[in-house]
Amino acid sequence: MREPSLQLACIVAALVILSWTVVSHRAANRQREAAVVAEMRLGELLRAQNEMQGRVAAMAEVFGARQAETNQGINQRLDGLTQRLGQSISEQTRTTHENLRRLQERLAVIDTAQANIQSLAKDVVGLQAILANKQTRGAFGQARMETIVADGLPIGAYEFQAQLANGVRPDCVIRMPNGQPPLVIDAKFPLEAWNAMGGAGTPEASKAASQQFRRDMEVHIRDISEKYLQPGETQDTAFLFVPSESIFASIHESFEGIVQRAHRARIVIVSPSLLLLSIQVLQALLKDQRMREQAHVIQGEVLRLMEDLGRLDDRVRKLHGHFTSAQKDVDQILTSTEKLARRGARIGEMEFEVLTSQGATAPSPPATERAVESRTGQLKLRVVDED
Repeated sequence: MREPSLQLACIVAALVILSWTVVSHRAANRQREAAVVAEMRLGELLRAQNEMQGRVAAMAEVFGARQAETNQGINQRLDGLTQRLGQSISEQTRTTHENLRRLQERLAVIDTAQANIQSLAKDVVGLQAILANKQTRGAFGQARMETIVADGLPIGAYEFQAQLANGVRPDCVIRMPNGQPPLVIDAKFPLEAWNAMGGAGTPEASKAASQQFRRDMEVHIRDISEKYLQPGETQDTAFLFVPSESIFASIHESFEGIVQRAHRARIVIVSPSLLLLSIQVLQALLKDQRMREQAHVIQGEVLRLMEDLGRLDDRVRKLHGHFTSAQKDVDQILTSTEKLARRGARIGEMEFEVLTSQGATAPSPPATERAVESRTGQLKLRVVDED
């Protein structure tokens, strides 16, 4: 039993050794074939590497030339771009300087305007301070009224703060022509309620301010009527001066009752333009009065002028007679000079006759001519007498 098993094991071992040998032989063949293939591939790789190196060299040369051209083009473009940038920067700098100069000019104008605005603001603040103070506001209205009156009327035709018989002093008194009582002008306009009405923020406050303004105006109109309208001493009509055209228009538009009450009290509410117009009318009336007052003086001057004109007429007539007599003498002198001129012309036209050697003479002259022989007896002068 052991020998077959041993034989079988030997056979198996032989088979294994044979298989390993075959496999080893095949592996060696494969290695040789792989080595040959590797050598062939290595040769191909070397050839490819050589070709690649040649191509790389050619490409390096081409790239070098291209890079040189590119560098040259880039340099040229950089030079052009630098020049354009320089010009652009110069132009931009010039434009910037010009804009800065204009900006400085405008800033100077703005500074001047700001200074004017600040001065105007100070003036407005001062005006508000003036209008806030009742006495100062009255002085402001008084100043405007006095300016209008003084510019329109001659000195002596008006008086400011003149005292009446009842002891009150109206703002202005204008003397009327023809011995009429003077006209009174009041410039104390109540402005507190008006300003309150303009500054009211609610309808209730505006209504209350309007009522207060209406009451102040009614009280002021009554005071003017009682104090300044004195029969026989002043006119039965007085002016209430409002120092603003807008306030005057608003009163007539929104407070018709105040205007009617003033008319019934014979108080005329006037604005600066209406006061100026009234002053111009009064100026015309005063001028007409002065003309009538000076009418007798003008008439006397006209009479004396007529007397002087009569004397001048007599003297002119006498001078005309002298000129007529002198003209006659001049005419006679002219007649004599004309005769002398004609005689001189005839003398210049005298004819002379020369005797011939045979004693023959020229034809006999007319009967009106006289022959005058010369001392030599050879020439004859004919003189023609004409009247």
